[in-house]
Amino acid sequence: MSKPTTTQCLFPDLFGKRLVARFDVDHGSSDGGAVLLKAADRRLDLVDGLAGCIVDRRDPQKIVHDVSELLGQRVFALACGYADCNDAARLSADPIHKALIGRDPVDGDDLGSQPTLSRFENSLAPRELYRMSEALLERVVRRHRKRLRRKVRQITIDLDVTDDPTHGSQQQSLFNGFYGRYCYLPLLGFVSFDDEPEQYLCAAILRSGTASCHAGAIGTLRRIIRQLRDAWPDVRIVVRLDGGFASPKLFDFLEQQTNVGYVVGFSGNPVLQRKVASAVRRVRRRARQRYTSVREYGHHFYAAKTWKQERRIVYKAEVVHHPGRELKDNARFVVTNLRLKPKRLYEFYCQRGDSENRIKELCDGMQIGRTSCTGFWANQFRVLMTAAAYVLMQEIRLWAKRTRLARAQVDTLRIYLLKIGAHVEVSVRRIVLHMPRSFPFIEVWRQLAAVAARAG
Repeated sequence: MSKPTTTQCLFPDLFGKRLVARFDVDHGSSDGGAVLLKAADRRLDLVDGLAGCIVDRRDPQKIVHDVSELLGQRVFALACGYADCNDAARLSADPIHKALIGRDPVDGDDLGSQPTLSRFENSLAPRELYRMSEALLERVVRRHRKRLRRKVRQITIDLDVTDDPTHGSQQQSLFNGFYGRYCYLPLLGFVSFDDEPEQYLCAAILRSGTASCHAGAIGTLRRIIRQLRDAWPDVRIVVRLDGGFASPKLFDFLEQQTNVGYVVGFSGNPVLQRKVASAVRRVRRRARQRYTSVREYGHHFYAAKTWKQERRIVYKAEVVHHPGRELKDNARFVVTNLRLKPKRLYEFYCQRGDSENRIKELCDGMQIGRTSCTGFWANQFRVLMTAAAYVLMQEIRLWAKRTRLARAQVDTLRIYLLKIGAHVEVSVRRIVLHMPRSFPFIEVWRQLAAVAARAG
């Protein structure tokens, strides 16, 4: 175990008295609140579930850190904001991080080093990563089935794509003309229940930089729908996608599913523009009269040349008014097999935009773009570990639904709930965390800890 060091920083005139800062507290951690992550993992059985998909090919006589410990070390560190594998060198003796993976906070052996973790990240085979993806989905669905039981009328599936800029010679990092850079294009899947605002991450698939938007979408939807149907046999499932996913194969697949509806964005074409031309003219007249933006909703039936049948097209005929500018036509279309009224259906489609906020959290709050390994599958493993860390943070946010942090971003949750300075004491019977009496969110933290304790 590394020996604690003492550092003195002298500020003779800063406060009128000499100030001395000493880093000399043994068994201290700046992540005292991260014990909530352990409670969330216990509720989901996530780390052990993912670790069970990995085959350990190392010599049993030389193993110091088992697979579950290495995986847990990385997932908990990611949730605490340590996205770089090099951070392991600074966290190896942290008492809280040792406790999170089940080691004695004070006397337990140090955690895995950066080289150990890097070898671990590069050791997984594609089949193991596939099983881990299945396990992540299964844990998320099982958690919400237990939470909601069978009291669910509708489950909405949202898929979306984001760009993951790359810098180096990573496998399958290719130049994407739309984004204008070398990148990966991860495909992310979310599920939401009835009218709940939260979209829960359930799938994260890394793809090459030139993958089409809908590449892998059907396979991902098939797995999600199967898991949801096993948990809720009679629930109505609605798939909500933007226009990049629209393809004849996708529509055919969705229409073959039982009790599955879909709302998919669709790019305009001259035929559809002619169908809504009269509506646009009406809207334009009202916009001129009212000096404001005006919109009108309706629907038509239409069959593209590559389609086997006509499908319902819901449109929004809108004219946008900006002071000092010319009026701008803005006709939008979605393809659907639902029978909702056009305005209500289009507004439901627009709610998919909240997945952009979840993606922003994953990119900015969880650093899912840290795909700097040379090997493609190692980077897929990093994406899955980040997804697992995000699922734990979403569980903590679920516990906070009756507090002021009910809609807080994950980086806000981390700062307010996990980043608490703590001194750790261990006795024969208990572990004691000494945290600041002046901690500003002490009541919220206690509420969440009580929820976690009841879950045990």
